[in-house]
Amino acid sequence: MTPTRTKATVDQCCQQIRWNDLDIAPIRRLIAAAKDEDLQGVGLRNPPAARGDHSSNLVPDTELTNVILRAREPMTLCGLELAKELLKQYHEELHLTAFKSDTDQIEAGQEIASIQGPLRSVLSAERPLLNFLQRLSGISTTTSQYVAALKDSSTRLLDTRKTTPGYRFLEKYAVACGGGWNHRMGLFDRIMLKDNHLAALGENIEKAAAEAISVSRSRHPNLLIEIEVDCIEQIDIALKAEADIVLLDNFSVEQLKEARTLTKDRIITEISGEVTLENLGTLGDIGHDFISSGATVHHSNWVDIGLDWD
Repeated sequence: MTPTRTKATVDQCCQQIRWNDLDIAPIRRLIAAAKDEDLQGVGLRNPPAARGDHSSNLVPDTELTNVILRAREPMTLCGLELAKELLKQYHEELHLTAFKSDTDQIEAGQEIASIQGPLRSVLSAERPLLNFLQRLSGISTTTSQYVAALKDSSTRLLDTRKTTPGYRFLEKYAVACGGGWNHRMGLFDRIMLKDNHLAALGENIEKAAAEAISVSRSRHPNLLIEIEVDCIEQIDIALKAEADIVLLDNFSVEQLKEARTLTKDRIITEISGEVTLENLGTLGDIGHDFISSGATVHHSNWVDIGLDWD
């Protein structure tokens, strides 16, 4: 008996993580690492003997300032909460006043936030601060462009595990800020049977899939099970094995339309492979549940944010 798709089941396949879903401890370590490589040369086999910000140390440590974070181009904002954490590590008296919030659409020239506090510390923190903000906002901006390309389609855009090591959950958070959806946070939260897994389990793919799903459900009854297929004929294997989701890998548009007819209301479907900004509208019109793409992260460009002195 094949599973019947419901809206609740579709919702169980993805989420949109928010800042409060993230563990702040590894983020603080990441900020500390960025600070140490900039001020201490940590990462070099022979770090410098004289460490610190020798340029900013020319400024009196009693000098206070007020600076403005300003968008130089249109963007979807991401990273303000991280910016607050970063400033704390440079000086306890640095304070960020936000005029906007993560997920906001920002126009060129708009003020994002102001920073008040010791000028010397602001100068030292400037580049790492902008690096984080520009990178994360670049991902959220690219994601929002991909989401917009889907227009009014009910198909949801998913991210992937193609993330920068150590930055995964920040990058997935940035995708969510751009309107995308997160799935497969890691190897721990879903069973994904790809062609290599099934090949390793035996020559009979149908039998291997059925046995793998049976074992998986007994070991981890609460985990969703997804099977990757690369041809129309293999869809029936996923249906018979009673998988939760079938991933349609590198299907042509015509094959995707045929797959939609075969799978409608029987199993959750995900399109993957050869997804571009240009063909998203066409793919979204077919009516599958999800389209996944790593491009929102690995093809994103940093956006331009400036630190203007008031």
